Amino acid sequence: MKTIGLLGGMSWESTIEYYRLLNETVRAELGGLHSAKILMYSVDFEELVALKHQEDWQAIGQLLATAARQLEQSGAECILLATNTMHKVADVISGATQIPLIHIADATAEAIKPAGFSQVGLLGTRFTMEESFYKDRLIRHGLAVQVPECEDRDFVHNVIYDELCLGDIRAASRDRFHQIIANLIDSGAEAVILGCTEISLLVKPTDSPVPLFDTTEIHAKAAVAWALDTRVGVG
Repeated sequence: MKTIGLLGGMSWESTIEYYRLLNETVRAELGGLHSAKILMYSVDFEELVALKHQEDWQAIGQLLATAARQLEQSGAECILLATNTMHKVADVISGATQIPLIHIADATAEAIKPAGFSQVGLLGTRFTMEESFYKDRLIRHGLAVQVPECEDRDFVHNVIYDELCLGDIRAASRDRFHQIIANLIDSGAEAVILGCTEISLLVKPTDSPVPLFDTTEIHAKAAVAWALDTRVGVG
């Protein structure tokens, strides 16, 4: 079993889910008392959020690249960046190490394609929904991507940062997410990507009439498949 370098803390609420899923998946695959080999670097998320407000993505990339190098030097054999949004600087991180980075958008697309869906809705932070770094990756896999209308994008973004990253789970927000998902379906979405690692803390499969693809779970399982040599290649 290879050692997974988990680059987390963005937020730690979802990093907990990564740790749980990595270990549960290894135990399901190997049985007994097996658990995942993990090295973790957890950042101070407030520092990164401040840099995002300044639109200083270069500094964010360098900070995360430094953390990735520390994981590599400590013995990690791959990098698992436990966040969707920070994949905006995935190339900077992967370029700073000699070990592969398992890209969350590639893993998600590879989970969707066998299910036969070609048109998907995408929920996430404003960066993930509006910028090209994530959507283009999905498009290269042959997926057509829809995002909510502007007002709904603002709502989703604000819930992520003002509620979910703080562990604040509100029924009213879940109800609004139901309507946003319904709007995506009305626009042709055959499935919906939960493209922020905190959204699955709020929205569950039973909350949608179409399949939801939880990027946290998909990403963690892709990392375990790689670590156990049951998957060929990484993004």
